[in-house]
Amino acid sequence: MELMKEKFSKLLLGEDMSGGGKGVSSALALSNAITNLAASVFGEMKRLEPMPAERKAKWRKEIGWLLSVTDHIVEFVPCKQVSKAGTNMEVMVTKQRSDLQMNIPALRKLDAMLIDCLDGLNDQSEFSYVSKDDESQEEKNSRKDDKWWIPTPKVPPNGLSDPLRKWLRFQKDSVNQVHKASMAINAQVLSEMEIPESYIESLPKNGRASLGDSIYKSITDEYFDPDYFFTTMDMSSEHKILDLKDRIEASVVIWKRKMHAKDGKSSWGSTISFEKREMFEERAELILLILKQRFPGIPQSKLDISKIQYNKDVGQAILESYSRIIESRAFTIMSRIEDVLQADAMAQNPSNGEVKRPLSDKEEEGKLNSAENGASMTLLDFIGWTPDQEDNNPKKDLKEDPTYKDINAKIKCSPPSIVTNKRFSYLENLGMCRSPTARH
Repeated sequence: MELMKEKFSKLLLGEDMSGGGKGVSSALALSNAITNLAASVFGEMKRLEPMPAERKAKWRKEIGWLLSVTDHIVEFVPCKQVSKAGTNMEVMVTKQRSDLQMNIPALRKLDAMLIDCLDGLNDQSEFSYVSKDDESQEEKNSRKDDKWWIPTPKVPPNGLSDPLRKWLRFQKDSVNQVHKASMAINAQVLSEMEIPESYIESLPKNGRASLGDSIYKSITDEYFDPDYFFTTMDMSSEHKILDLKDRIEASVVIWKRKMHAKDGKSSWGSTISFEKREMFEERAELILLILKQRFPGIPQSKLDISKIQYNKDVGQAILESYSRIIESRAFTIMSRIEDVLQADAMAQNPSNGEVKRPLSDKEEEGKLNSAENGASMTLLDFIGWTPDQEDNNPKKDLKEDPTYKDINAKIKCSPPSIVTNKRFSYLENLGMCRSPTARH
């Protein structure tokens, strides 16, 4: 009780313990509280191991406190009632806001699935991590990538047992579904947040100034190819990827404001036609989608940070922060599972040297389904998704597909505004839009 009093006192004071009224808004205070709680409980998660019982209990208790605020965020809805006299009348009653009623239970389930995934490692003893005291093993198994501080998994000389390998692959696919679901919720919430005026005032007056001449020319060219666009970009570091995302997001905001500008003489007015402006904006949105799928672990952009900082909606703040930390944890757990599977692949085939990515369990789908009949619940059980949904269709050579040829044949005679939509709808029909390999 004393701990809860302290937590909510800090929230009411807006993190200003002097009481001088200089604290942050309630929405930002709750967002920071959820983010800080996750950082203190989970940390960097350098190893694939179950959570200690005390940390798990702390997380469940304190995240429950913070999420309890959403129980009191309500909206009025009409409801029919019968009076004592027998007459029907319509009155307004309160219920939890629809976005919270739909997303909070789903996020709680995703959160529980990640904890269950780690709990499943309680009885495993096949892999461990290289100790800093063991210099010979540390030198032999030291990481060669940019995450040099992450411990290296150590597996038996002949690799993992077949049941554990299958279980890890199954868990990786399940966690991947959690990652995609939480990422979708987070993206939806961020898209609904208002863009702060301070961010808009910092933007240049046109998309060319935001993007630079070379990027602007690539996006506004008559024939736009996303794959070719990425081959011309320097994606060698996280900083450069984030800078590209910031530039494109800024251009999207500029183009949207120009499309909705009613006064042609205003500073946001446009000399380019509405259809072309819409086509440019669709292309930029497609690049942002591919960036998010290809680099899920990059930091937040300037636009996202600005939205979170100036957001006043408490419900949106809770949804955004909770989905963000679930997305981050899912990505980290997948990375740790991949580390173990990579060490296992290297143990089985030491002559192959470094293996970048272990094979997915889709190749052993039939065996896995029969062996894991009683396995832990996946996203299918409450959201209706299946990890195998996007892989059931055989891979197609797009260039040989008659539908693709027909679309490209019609591109030249189609209005610019629907060109992107045609290609996107075609990919969606192939099931590629939800696939982690959509960028290919």
